[in-house]
Amino acid sequence: MNFWQAPTETFHELLRRKTPHVRQIRHLHSMYLEREVEVDVYLPPDYHLSPSGRRYPLVLFNDGQDLPRMHFSKILEQLYFRKALPHLVVAGVYASANRHREYGTVRQADYKGRGDLAPQYRDFVVSELLPLLRRRFRLSERNDHTAFAGFSLGGLSALDIAWAHPHIFGAVGVFSGALWWRWSPVAPHDPDADRIMHDIVRHTMQPVHNQRFWLQTGTHDETDDRNHNGVIDSIDDTLDLIRELKHKGFQDDHIRYIEVADGRHEPATWGEAMPDFLRWSFCE
Repeated sequence: MNFWQAPTETFHELLRRKTPHVRQIRHLHSMYLEREVEVDVYLPPDYHLSPSGRRYPLVLFNDGQDLPRMHFSKILEQLYFRKALPHLVVAGVYASANRHREYGTVRQADYKGRGDLAPQYRDFVVSELLPLLRRRFRLSERNDHTAFAGFSLGGLSALDIAWAHPHIFGAVGVFSGALWWRWSPVAPHDPDADRIMHDIVRHTMQPVHNQRFWLQTGTHDETDDRNHNGVIDSIDDTLDLIRELKHKGFQDDHIRYIEVADGRHEPATWGEAMPDFLRWSFCE
């Protein structure tokens, strides 16, 4: 429809529009990572029509390249159409060829040396990316309006960074998290020992108990069962992490666990669980 032929109808159509606007940030140079970073920013449909003083919640995703594969724009559009989710800004950070070095745990690399650049990635997120996004877009700076999430190893990275920065991130989303991350090979006599993220949670002295944790696994995430208890490792590792969180004093209403029947380690399954994560993080 030509705006100049029917300006009133076109303006009303804009008001009814529920599709997010995707802005691509390319060739963003990171001093900490010493490389260029790509980010997709999903702006809510009312962003350009809203008052200049309005501030939006932010969800930051690792492995942002997986969002288009799960038709993320359509997921947001449907949630907005049903008024099942407040309008928010989503930033998906694309992983690089150094993904297995940049994602991991800041405290230490795993036993194969993977994750050795996790401190630099943490610095990029906290000291470069977030300030840039807050300068460029109208974002709330409240921690209960800011979430960090990721898929697989990206989920581990998001959890590790958010856990260490609860004043920034009030909610965390871990989709099929690589919570097996460990500082030594599996020992037959104690196959569940030496998992780094579990140890980090266990030895944190004073966690901030208003932080919230959403975790998802799929029953077909993998086939490995290192302790031979009939439960795949990804489910075991996630349930064990939840137990660690509860031991640190987190209550049931601050933890949500979703197990997707027949769910696999892939964007289609993560997309199926995505609406639950977004609603739980910002509607409850």
